[in-house]
Amino acid sequence: MSEHITSGMVLAAGLGTRMRPLTLHTPKPLIKVAGQTMADRALDRLKEAGVSDVVLNISYLGEQIARHFKNRTDMNIQLSNEDEPLETGGGVQKALPLLKGKAFFVLNGDAVLLNGPTPTLCRMKDFWNAADMDVLLLLLPSAKAIGYNGPGDFTLDNRSIPAFREERNTAPYVFSGVQILAHNTFENRPRGKWSLREIYQDAITKGRARALVHDGDWLHVGTPEGLEVAEDYFAKLA
Repeated sequence: MSEHITSGMVLAAGLGTRMRPLTLHTPKPLIKVAGQTMADRALDRLKEAGVSDVVLNISYLGEQIARHFKNRTDMNIQLSNEDEPLETGGGVQKALPLLKGKAFFVLNGDAVLLNGPTPTLCRMKDFWNAADMDVLLLLLPSAKAIGYNGPGDFTLDNRSIPAFREERNTAPYVFSGVQILAHNTFENRPRGKWSLREIYQDAITKGRARALVHDGDWLHVGTPEGLEVAEDYFAKLA
């Protein structure tokens, strides 16, 4: 059952430690991949899914992000300033008053999501069902994750229900950093620094988490090496 989701958030407040030295003077979401910043690429994905209101949380070198997005006028872009990075959960919690509707998208600002046959976020909207879900995660097979060589994040059963990888094991799916979250899952959550992992875990425990497997490409651009891999990928497409 498709729901009209018009709000989204791009997480842009991190320090970008693993991307140094490139992030010593440039915040990671403004690093360009094939000539376009990663944050703009995330906004493009949101726009094609009909999202008109976007929030970026900013902290480290946040004034650069603010300056950059003053020039982008095709969406209503608001900024959520953090005196210190609040991690993913605390960042979304602080921005919650700016996020409209019963559910909204959240995207990491340091990965590149490329559509499959159908725009990916449109697929997610069509799959989302508020009656059954508080969380919808976009996963992809670990082997298909370009620039990623970790142990994976989730397993997935045939009902689209995810479970966290157990310690010391590997898992077949990696989390893309793209998700739909129900607004009410943040009620009574603490202010301050905490991870969205808590939201996922609660939803999994309650049987209200689902996952969709991405049918396009995804590039993990968390390090200078990952950026090189991404540039090579786009060069081959040219």
